[in-house]
Amino acid sequence: MKYYFLFFIVFVICSCQQKSNSIETPPTNAPQNVFFKNINEGDTLVSPFDVEMGVVGMKVKPAGELEAGTGHHHIIINKDFIKFMEIVPMDANHLHYGKGDTIAKGIILEPGHHKLTLQFANGMHMSYGKQFSKSINIYIK
Repeated sequence: MKYYFLFFIVFVICSCQQKSNSIETPPTNAPQNVFFKNINEGDTLVSPFDVEMGVVGMKVKPAGELEAGTGHHHIIINKDFIKFMEIVPMDANHLHYGKGDTIAKGIILEPGHHKLTLQFANGMHMSYGKQFSKSINIYIK
């Protein structure tokens, strides 16, 4: 009888210990591979221009639901990446592609130097942080 009770206690303890996909800590195996497919550091572009966006290790999915391993793109103009789990603002400098877009069409910027930051975020627009961001500097004619 002692052994059954001991077995029961061990079973209960083991079954209660489950992995959680907490949204409070960044994924430890996440690649730092968010990238611009068609533009590079130092490129000179003519406005309006299109941006092709890519990510490795995550699936692109429209905003709305929280699902582990998924998210959508944002382009941040002349600003840095958004810290992990902070919500990406919605304004003229933070362009949202919450429909699951992988191409941003017709971006219009004034002539001069600009910094573009590609930021990947979850279904609730909460940033996956620096490891899912990429910044480049471009020049608009």
